[in-house]
Amino acid sequence: VMEEITKFHTLLLYAIVAIALFVLLLLLVIIVRFNARANPTPSRTTHHTLLEVVWTVVPVIILVAIAVPSFRLLFLQLHTPDADLTVKAVGKQWYWSYTYPDHGKFEFDSLMVRDKEKLRPDQPRLLGVDNEMVVPVNKVVRVLTTGAEVIHAFAVPSFGIKIDAIPGRVNETWFKATREGIYYGQCSELCGKDHAFMPIAVRVVSDQAFAAWVEQAKKKWARDDSAPTNVAAATQAMAQ
Repeated sequence: VMEEITKFHTLLLYAIVAIALFVLLLLLVIIVRFNARANPTPSRTTHHTLLEVVWTVVPVIILVAIAVPSFRLLFLQLHTPDADLTVKAVGKQWYWSYTYPDHGKFEFDSLMVRDKEKLRPDQPRLLGVDNEMVVPVNKVVRVLTTGAEVIHAFAVPSFGIKIDAIPGRVNETWFKATREGIYYGQCSELCGKDHAFMPIAVRVVSDQAFAAWVEQAKKKWARDDSAPTNVAAATQAMAQ
């Protein structure tokens, strides 16, 4: 998706430069040909049918030329292809929780590493986290987002994704990372006092490394769905 966004940006850049140069050329022509010295008797013309048609039709053609790839890009962003795996990202105050529903019952929190001494050499300040979201390379990853208390936004610029995480609602986006490595993002919604301190770190690894990580994650962050989920249920279970 980000590759297509970059191509579209390049197209817009060419259009902007061409239009700017054309307008500059017109201004220079006007300055040279229609100043008071070169044109002492100004024209009284108020209408020019051909000119008016041209300056109406040409912008329409430009907008249509921009709209076609724009709609194509919107469809690419919003239409999720068949996913190889799904990750649920829950925005909380002020960190992210990740669940892998396709790979067993485990869930973990991802918090920013605040202590400089604990940062690994490959972790940038204010973006490094204690537990990274891990996905395999060259796989379509569906990301389901929601918010626990307030509205957050899950955004990773390298993947061209940015989507709100709203309490009581599940939004969907997707990406396909084609190179291994660590990609960073941040919450992009003003969500409270620590809004600037809930980064997103996605580690893209090989299929073998991902499978090994899943097995470790199941042991490390195993979730017991049979446990009571609220105080009333816990109290009832203790009474029994």
